[in-house]
Amino acid sequence: MRKLFALIAVLGMLTIGASSMLMAQENETTQTETTETYQEEEETTDPTVLEDESQIESTSFHAALKQKFIEGGAAFMSFVILCLIFGLAIAIERVIYLNLASTNSKKLIASVEDALNNGGVEAAKEVCRNARGPIASIFYQGLCRYDQGVDMVEKSVVSYGSVQMGLLEKGMSWISLFIALAPMLGFLGTVIGMIDAFDKIQAAGDIQPSLVAGGIKVALITTVGGLIVAMILQVFYNYCIAKIDSIVNDMEDASVTLLDILVKYNQNR
Repeated sequence: MRKLFALIAVLGMLTIGASSMLMAQENETTQTETTETYQEEEETTDPTVLEDESQIESTSFHAALKQKFIEGGAAFMSFVILCLIFGLAIAIERVIYLNLASTNSKKLIASVEDALNNGGVEAAKEVCRNARGPIASIFYQGLCRYDQGVDMVEKSVVSYGSVQMGLLEKGMSWISLFIALAPMLGFLGTVIGMIDAFDKIQAAGDIQPSLVAGGIKVALITTVGGLIVAMILQVFYNYCIAKIDSIVNDMEDASVTLLDILVKYNQNR
C-alpha cells in the first residue's frame, strides 16, 4: 500500500509539472502573438501617420502663404501675382518655341549639300522645306533666289536672318517689363505701408509698436513678393537670351557655309 501511495504521489507531481510547463508555453505564445500584432499595427499605421503629417505640413504651408498674401494687401499683391502669371506664361511659351527652333545645323548642311550635288537646287529646296527651324527657312529663302546670282542669295540670307532673329526675340520685352514692374509694385506697397504707419502715429500722438507694426509688415511683405517674382522671371529671361544667342550664332555660321556650298556648286557645273 505504501508503494502504491508513493507511486500515486509521483504521478501527481509529474502531472502538475507537465501542466505548469504547458501553461508557461501557452503564455509565451500569447505574448509573442501580442507583440507581433502590435508591431504589425505599428507598421500598418506608420504610413498613415506620415501621410497625415505631410498633409498637415502642406496644408499649413498653403495656409501660411495665403495668410501672407492677405496681410500684404490684396490690391498690391494681386498685381504682383498677375505679373508672375503673365510673365511665366510668356516665358514658358518662349522656352518651348526656342527649343523647337534648335536644330542640328551640321546635319542639315550635310543634307542640303548632298541634295544639291545629286538633285540640284530643287532637291535642296525640298530638304529645307521638310526641315524645321530658322536655319532651314533661311536656306530655303536663299535657294529660291539662286537663279539671280550668289550676291542676291547673300542679300536674301542676311535680310531673312534679321526676320528670323526678330521672331526669336518676340515677347522678350514683355518678360523684361514684368521683371521691372513686379519690384516696383512691391516698393509702391512699401511706401504706402510706411505712409499708413506714420499716419497712425500722427493720429495717436504717440509712437507705439502696435500702431506701426501693421503698416511696416504690409510694406515688407509686398517688397518680398515683388522681389521673388522678379527673381523667378529673371531666371527664365536669362535662359531665353542664352538660347537666342546660341541659335543666332548657328544661323550666321550656317549662312556662311551655305554661300560656300553654292560657290562650289557653281564652279562644278
